[in-house]
Amino acid sequence: MWEFSTIGWLVVVLCAGMIGFSKTGVPGAGILVPLLMMMVMAEREKESTGLVLPMLCIADIMAIIYWRRHVDWGKLVRLLPWTVGGVVLGYLIMGWISNDHFVPAIGVVVLGLIAVSWWRDRGGQTRTIPTYWWFAGLMGLLAGSTSMMANAAGPVMILYLLAMKLEKKEFVGTAAWFFWILNLIKIPFSGKLGFITQASLLTDAAMIPALLAGGILGIYLVHRIPQKPFNRWMKGLAALAALVFCIRAFL
Repeated sequence: MWEFSTIGWLVVVLCAGMIGFSKTGVPGAGILVPLLMMMVMAEREKESTGLVLPMLCIADIMAIIYWRRHVDWGKLVRLLPWTVGGVVLGYLIMGWISNDHFVPAIGVVVLGLIAVSWWRDRGGQTRTIPTYWWFAGLMGLLAGSTSMMANAAGPVMILYLLAMKLEKKEFVGTAAWFFWILNLIKIPFSGKLGFITQASLLTDAAMIPALLAGGILGIYLVHRIPQKPFNRWMKGLAALAALVFCIRAFL
């Protein structure tokens, strides 16, 4: 099992709860998890992706069970082949890039995704996002690569599903199935890189109660919490954390 300080364990438990909560209730709640885990696992930032991945798979199972009747397979199938290519691309980059460059690179990616999301939210219905095949291809490549590198494909998938104009239930259900399939694809790549180990799996097992608690809370609040203000706060905090990562490149 990984060793953390008391504060470190509290952050890991919080992240596990946020993962469960975001999978079953509010997708934007998980945007901070990759950045928080990298902060806790200083000097082992890339390994943090292997620690988080099994947690995501467990939470994905809860989500697809709850939202199993709400999925648009047509939109999903269009995206998956490109996503697999993105996973391979992210795997190749992970084997080449060092931790010193990895952290600011992920900070830049997260900032870019938040900027795109903010641009669309600010424009409301006036922001038209293309739905041609190349758009699905671009989103699939981005989702696969950013997910492989930092489990940070959430904003990409949100942007794609918004462009597809899905209803709320189909939105959440399609996202749940997409991420479950994506995370299963990532497991052998992450294992080959040495990021999933016995110690990380034991730590993941210890987080199951927090994952379940977060998932149950997400189901309870999915129709009650004011999602728009909450997502704005999450994006703001994520942007601040990403800026810190970018600044670290110059320190």
